[in-house]
Amino acid sequence: MIDLYTSPTPNGWKVAMVLEELELDYKVKYVDLSIGDQHKSTFLNMNPNGRIPVIVDHGADGQTIFDSNAILFYLAEKTGKLLPSKGPERHEVIQWLMFQASGIGPMQGQAVAFERYFPDDVPAARKRYHNETRRLYEVLNSRLVNRTWLADNFSIADISNWSWIRSHRWARVPTEGLIDLERWMNEMRSRPACERGLNIPPSPGRADAVKALGSAMTTA
Repeated sequence: MIDLYTSPTPNGWKVAMVLEELELDYKVKYVDLSIGDQHKSTFLNMNPNGRIPVIVDHGADGQTIFDSNAILFYLAEKTGKLLPSKGPERHEVIQWLMFQASGIGPMQGQAVAFERYFPDDVPAARKRYHNETRRLYEVLNSRLVNRTWLADNFSIADISNWSWIRSHRWARVPTEGLIDLERWMNEMRSRPACERGLNIPPSPGRADAVKALGSAMTTA
């Protein structure tokens, strides 16, 4: 059994989606960011950076992993799925996984911060992060021309990137005109396991409904 410490954010959803795709049994441990659960000593003992998600793999002597992409890598290695074991395709998956970690996540995250949460309007910052996020979308669009997935097969790289890009409207960054990116987004949206992962942790009162869809999770 795997304990998943998470909240409804792109980084949390990506791990839930991978757990669902891999059909691994796991228990959801909700971390309430609004009251600072992530800063409590019990959580900091698992992740000194104070960020979700974290997993504890009780089937591997309590192995604890933090950072969403590190968790994706660990789960793929554990199961031998969603990441090739060797060869050029393995490196392609890793590079597009890192593309999300170093590009999409930070840039779109800042776009959201300045559009939605920053107390003062800073037009130069809004423009900078909006434009850079759109540029990164265009890079993905170019990669996806005549391709179904970012690598040869569906992988953790697709899940990691889509977990962020699917909320592009919240960042006020459009995808219009990016035909191949939008096609890929629709492919991702059509995957039942990914759809289930987007409901984890389930909103209050929805746990039974999510489990009825075939979720591998249990709730404490």
